[in-house]
Amino acid sequence: MSALLHAPWMQAPPVRRILSVLNGERRDSARFVGGCVRNTLLGEPVSDIDIATQLTPDVVTQIMSGAGARVHPTGIEHGTVTVVVDHHPFEVTTLRRDVQTDGRRAVVSFTEDWSEDAHRRDFRLNALYCDERGVIHDPTGSGVTDARSRRIVFIGDPEARIREDYLRILRFFRFSAWYGRRVLNADGLAACSALRGGLDQISPERIWMELRKLLAAPEPSFALRGMAQAGVLHQVLPEAHGLELLERLVALERRAGLSPQPLRRFMSLFSKDREVFDTVSARLRLSNEEKGRLASASMDSTPIRSTMTPAACRRAVFLLGEATFTDRLVLAWAASGDPSLDGAWVSLLTLAQKWKPPQLPVSGDDVLAVGVPAGPRVGEVLRQVEAWWIDGDFRADRASTLSALMRFVR
Repeated sequence: MSALLHAPWMQAPPVRRILSVLNGERRDSARFVGGCVRNTLLGEPVSDIDIATQLTPDVVTQIMSGAGARVHPTGIEHGTVTVVVDHHPFEVTTLRRDVQTDGRRAVVSFTEDWSEDAHRRDFRLNALYCDERGVIHDPTGSGVTDARSRRIVFIGDPEARIREDYLRILRFFRFSAWYGRRVLNADGLAACSALRGGLDQISPERIWMELRKLLAAPEPSFALRGMAQAGVLHQVLPEAHGLELLERLVALERRAGLSPQPLRRFMSLFSKDREVFDTVSARLRLSNEEKGRLASASMDSTPIRSTMTPAACRRAVFLLGEATFTDRLVLAWAASGDPSLDGAWVSLLTLAQKWKPPQLPVSGDDVLAVGVPAGPRVGEVLRQVEAWWIDGDFRADRASTLSALMRFVR
């Protein structure tokens, strides 16, 4: 079968070292597995390097610790330990077979059979192994072909794989978005549609993690369209208003060279409704930072148009912050649907990214110094002065601003 020995990541000293130690215990007892093999075949970047082994976790821990590596029992109940070699982490998992599944988690037992381990995985292109000689092992017989053809196909019966873990429904769409060819496997799509109710058993955090990864794909639109057609999108995001704005946003990003922003793409699925954003954020248990970004964009009513003057743009950036202004601007740009205006939008976006908002030249101490007693009146005067300063496009220096402050105090 094809050899990957010359893949750069396979030649890295920490990689060679960990395989040498594991296979020193028993020849060919450890192989690379999953994403690193798949992505190398696809010509995609390799980030995480996972290893499957016939050795049990206690043996892995013993021999790797003896070789000077640090070992952490990060998923010991499923046979996974994280081995750190020269500051590089590797997940090392003992070959497994499922003893019992309930759609959310599995009870496993260890095995030495590579085929058993492969056939409990989700998709054929994820069940590929590569030994330290660079030789690929394909227990399902179709993983290499699927990878080279960019097909996302469940191993065996799609419904059986999904019933083992209903999150595989979202993984089907996520992997299709990242590695597919814009055509969803018909059998997989039908199974996802038929069993979509099982997603109600999955924790909100896991659902949001998969959605966020899907939305980070360079071109997620066709996968999301498939989700909508299968009823899966409504199952997890019943508040979504449709995909038209998201599709326009993705097209705009590609046209203008903007990097994908998963949270901004998520915003595009909903109307500008604070109550909806709050409901979705709470149900999916978004982080406080993510909730804040959604809330800022939904609450703001500043008119964002391609015809904004530079002064109006600076005012909006100052009042909203660059992040919220940029989210609002890019979504408004996408909604306009007019490529002929791209130049105007780009000018506004560039200004927002390069302009550094100045600091108001006066403070509360200056208000107190002119005789305003401590209390709410200090804040009121500062707000009046700031509004005057903003209306002047932030040009007033400290002396001019102090003069204005005196006028508001009188």
